[in-house]
Amino acid sequence: MKKIIKYGLISIVVVLLIVFGGFYIWSEQTYKPSEQLHDSVNEKEWQVQKGFITLEPNKSNGTGIVLYPGAKVEPEAYAYYGKQLAAEGYTVMIADVAFHFALLDVNKAAEAKKLYPQLKQWYIGGHSLGGVAAASYAYKNQDEVAGIIFLGSYPSESSDFADTDMPILSLYAEYDGLSTVEKINETKQLLSKETTMHEIKGGNHAQFGMYGKQKGDKEAKISAIEQQREMVLTTKTWLENQEKK
Repeated sequence: MKKIIKYGLISIVVVLLIVFGGFYIWSEQTYKPSEQLHDSVNEKEWQVQKGFITLEPNKSNGTGIVLYPGAKVEPEAYAYYGKQLAAEGYTVMIADVAFHFALLDVNKAAEAKKLYPQLKQWYIGGHSLGGVAAASYAYKNQDEVAGIIFLGSYPSESSDFADTDMPILSLYAEYDGLSTVEKINETKQLLSKETTMHEIKGGNHAQFGMYGKQKGDKEAKISAIEQQREMVLTTKTWLENQEKK
């Protein structure tokens, strides 16, 4: 009997190691920042520090933004978006999450706040599954979050903001093959009444970052830089409106 139990436990451990090994290999096959991203943002313009890619403003407005990347997407792929927001005075911190999977590292925002305790308020956002993780953190820490930014994303049912006054910006794209327009509409009931919806005509899922094409996505009708510029302009306008309230 003891031998049966022993070999049974060994078998379980072996299976778990195989599963974890498979997941690890899968998670390391990441989407890397495109050449266009590197042409638009010099690596010297960001800092690599304690689990974040940080873009600091020349003059801070006292507000921080934490962004959670999509699954298997390198954080640098969002550096153009971050750079443009930093130019407006925001400290932008793009999380380098565990196994490139934000749902396993939901509390990265808390780490960001510890690195910049001088900042007065924080917005939190994310792309795709990164947005789900951002919403999860925000839902559990509503008093600490000034607003949420969804990039081709939406909250899970466990993060229902319908009865809250949480400011939310939802940017979604016409040709998103993953977070489709249908999915965005189906999950609207989870958003607060303080939500601003903005559809990027001609855009797709991958171009919420700058890392090339993504499996399962649709073909965009506008360029990545065009989509990024619309994202930046809409986000800046929304943030400015929040400051006026």
